[in-house]
Amino acid sequence: MTSRPIRLFGDPILRSPTDPVDLGHPSTRALVEDLLDTVREPGRAGVAANQIGVGLRAFSYNVNGEVGYVLNPVLVSVDGEPETMDEGCLSVPGMSFPRLRYPQATVRGVDLAGVEVVLSGEGLMAQALQHECDHLDGHLYIEGLEPEIKRDAMRVIRESDWFLNR
Repeated sequence: MTSRPIRLFGDPILRSPTDPVDLGHPSTRALVEDLLDTVREPGRAGVAANQIGVGLRAFSYNVNGEVGYVLNPVLVSVDGEPETMDEGCLSVPGMSFPRLRYPQATVRGVDLAGVEVVLSGEGLMAQALQHECDHLDGHLYIEGLEPEIKRDAMRVIRESDWFLNR
């Protein structure tokens, strides 16, 4: 299909919890193809459906050469002691901020055929799984920043060219 433009911070769809994907709907396959094409662009670890303007519960990932997708994902477990990691987001372009994330995470969902998909990972994959599920719940990663860092992040965002030229 095609790589889709990423919705930016301030777009209301990013703040809205997504609806379940109807596996039988004719547009579901096209959504998956668009998510996969969009995540394959350089520098992308994950893309949630609402980041491309679709309010459905689906995301794609591209971590350590592994590319895939999950429909109707649920973050079923996190493990380990939360660690501070630099995190960025395609919807907040060109920026990253330190944020606490669990070092291990597991997501459960389905593929286009309705077959269960279980994704588990550590490090970047764990971070991506948590980040994308947050998107699908209507949350941006900056909401989880420490208060001082969040205040500074919001200032930097408000002063950025992409935000000012919207």
